Amino acid sequence: MLSEKQWDDLKAFRHELHQHPELSFQEFETSALIKARLEKLGYEIKTPKEMKTGVIADIGPKDAPMVALRADIDALPILEKTGLAYASEIDGVMHACGHDLHATSLLAAAEGIAQGKDALTVRVRLIFQPAEEVHLGAEQVLNAGVLDDVQYIVGYHNMPELEAGSLVIEAGARNAAVDQFKVTLHGNGGHAAHPNQNTDVILGMAQMVTGLQSIVSRNIDPLHPAVLSVTHVEGGASWNVMPDELFFEGTLRTFDEKDREQAKKRFYQLVELQAEAMGIDVTIDWIAGPPVLENDGALVQSVRETLASKMTVVKRPASAGGEDFAYYTKQVPAIFAEIGSGSPSGLHHSDLTVDDEALKTAAAWYTETLNVLSKKLANGQ
Repeated sequence: MLSEKQWDDLKAFRHELHQHPELSFQEFETSALIKARLEKLGYEIKTPKEMKTGVIADIGPKDAPMVALRADIDALPILEKTGLAYASEIDGVMHACGHDLHATSLLAAAEGIAQGKDALTVRVRLIFQPAEEVHLGAEQVLNAGVLDDVQYIVGYHNMPELEAGSLVIEAGARNAAVDQFKVTLHGNGGHAAHPNQNTDVILGMAQMVTGLQSIVSRNIDPLHPAVLSVTHVEGGASWNVMPDELFFEGTLRTFDEKDREQAKKRFYQLVELQAEAMGIDVTIDWIAGPPVLENDGALVQSVRETLASKMTVVKRPASAGGEDFAYYTKQVPAIFAEIGSGSPSGLHHSDLTVDDEALKTAAAWYTETLNVLSKKLANGQ
């Protein structure tokens, strides 16, 4: 158990991270600070050379089965507007997703685990993962072989709308698969007074965007959640000139792999057929992001039964937000929680704040879940 002095130190450390946020794959100072603290606690640093940022650290018997605990550490390109005394000092960069909380809570857990290291029956691997916000960090970790010897992996994300101290642990799909698209239309622009002499990419785009909304409403099972959003349109420069080119982009979110495949297929059909009908050339860039984040049902049952008597466990629907922890859930049995952080603002908002009391709940999530999984492994499960 950590002392109040230790908690005060950890809160100050979170504030330091918050003041000095770093974008994806640029988390050099963040990684250095984390590494220094772990080395003082006696952890063996195991960060693969392929990883330029992020920290991997182990503790416990080397011949024991391994449990991984993961937190992400990168920030977002957002100008902070919280007015906090420890607000970001980096212009246009902010911990607007609470990854400073995630990293610090795993460090808090690391301190508690180190205090009881002689009693460990498993080897604990800490993963301070870079680049979650661009959905590339988890794949880098996997490609570096960090999970090759791991039996279970544990993670969480803070949920601002939930009270600090509350916890959600549900089985099955918890975060959507994420796909990103960009469609570029190439036409033949000209004077707006003579549209018959031009190829109207704006009208083509409008019909495409309208038609794409039929994918969720008409091609996906109505009992299956899915979202298709066009979020950015850019083209044209004058009120009386029809442009030669424009693009629109957005995202598709699904909770079922068959729905994901069907939606992509229909997307291409609708865009390409509409382009042909309008005499427009079209280029589609499709960027596949994380798959569906699936919580292992057996792990959830074991952990929730234990934690329900110690923590405030509440229910919450799944989120259409993406989370690259999902890549891990496809490799090893995994469990991912949502933990309240008590903010009036949502994730990715410029005025997001985090209640420091959430640190204790999050650290307890790691350590209590580790205890449950250690017992499962000791029993050969």
